[in-house]
Amino acid sequence: MTSIAELLAAGRTVSFEFFPPRTDAEQARLVRTLRELEPLRPSFVSVTQRGGPSARQRTFDLVTGMLRTTTLLPMAHLTCVGQTRLELAEALVAYRRAGVENLMALGGDPLEQPGAPEGELRHALELVELARAIGGFTIGVAAHPLGHPRSPDLATDRRFLAAKLQLADFAVTQFFFCADDYRRLVADLGELGVAKPVLPGIMPVTSLRSVPRMAQMGAAVPGAQVARLEAAHARGGDEAVRAEGLALARALCEELLELGVPGLHFYTLNQSRATRELATALGLAPVA
Repeated sequence: MTSIAELLAAGRTVSFEFFPPRTDAEQARLVRTLRELEPLRPSFVSVTQRGGPSARQRTFDLVTGMLRTTTLLPMAHLTCVGQTRLELAEALVAYRRAGVENLMALGGDPLEQPGAPEGELRHALELVELARAIGGFTIGVAAHPLGHPRSPDLATDRRFLAAKLQLADFAVTQFFFCADDYRRLVADLGELGVAKPVLPGIMPVTSLRSVPRMAQMGAAVPGAQVARLEAAHARGGDEAVRAEGLALARALCEELLELGVPGLHFYTLNQSRATRELATALGLAPVA
């Protein structure tokens, strides 16, 4: 199987992110989305992990299923939360035995269940170290252009990220909305002696309802862009908001491509329409 490190060394990548379905309806939607996006021939796709043991199993099943039944190159997310070092080591070995060699190593959000264990490893860096000890993985880590919401300050966040990237192969950012935020992130890492590839994460705003949620996730939509989205809604309702959000996302991608980014990573939310339209508009979709 090809490694993401090899793909990044060869040139610009295009990648998509999915989450494991929890219901039959979500499963049907994901199958439809995969069928619609697979013809775009992404460089790789990533599969998120949230929650306890059942969620971890859903991620494993989806990643290994993709490997067996599609042409997609999957990357598995693995978080430290709620697991011992031994359990994480066993999960890593299971992925390698299944033929998965691309991994996103994450600290993870605390489990919300009362009495849930915190986990033996507290930081993503420890998981990167464990994966390196087991061997055979290309490893990605998360980056936050505006800083992780739980970091005490931006300088500390950058130092943590630089430490992760000293051992990992690449980073993927949280979604953001201004190219200057990405530019500053890469410049800050350069000053810390790190030049590993950092893939910008893209999530277009297709609904005004999503704006508060994005702020809660530590990536607030800038006020000027919110104003444009609200003006679009006043002109033409929800569909006009969607069109304006895609136009903003396209402009961001074009500016990032001009900066020479190593790739673009699209958060799909298990839906294909926005990603297909952006990829086509940017000339990233293969010619039929």
